[in-house]
Amino acid sequence: MTSLEFRTQVARPSQAERDRALDVLREGVGSGQLSHDTFIRRMELVLTAKSRAELATVVADLQTYGRVARAVLRGVARVSAFKVRVRRTWETEQLPGLRLPGPGSARLVIGRQTGSDLRLGDASVSRLHAELRVEPEGWVLQDLGSSNGTFVNGQRVVGAVLVRPGDQVRFGRLAFHLIAQ
Repeated sequence: MTSLEFRTQVARPSQAERDRALDVLREGVGSGQLSHDTFIRRMELVLTAKSRAELATVVADLQTYGRVARAVLRGVARVSAFKVRVRRTWETEQLPGLRLPGPGSARLVIGRQTGSDLRLGDASVSRLHAELRVEPEGWVLQDLGSSNGTFVNGQRVVGAVLVRPGDQVRFGRLAFHLIAQ
């Protein structure tokens, strides 16, 4: 008699199991547990996994959150974002105001150079730093090739950008908030 051989076959993961593992990875990226590069590497492992054990290994170190925990985390994120908005508003209100030129003004040249319409005596401000002018679509702030940059609401100005009252502008290290006439 011959002995019967029983071959055990490893169950390959189904597409639904792979999708659940990918969801866990996405949640890990969203919660900051994984970097983008790690996510890409692990995604490849999920897609090429030959067993359920391999899938489990790929996501074993990631915490998954239930519906209630996700709702709490979203609430904490909203409260934190509110705190950041309040701090930015407070800091903006503490800045000195810069009045936007009126409709009769052609332009306002900002710089360190004598003869500038707005002369700023800080070493971080270029001699001819920026120009603020009224155009049909509104006030336009243009960087004039300054070495330390012109910024509107934290974003560096490349060329010209529309500004409005309430915007925060920075020339080098000097910051202002814009006020309408």
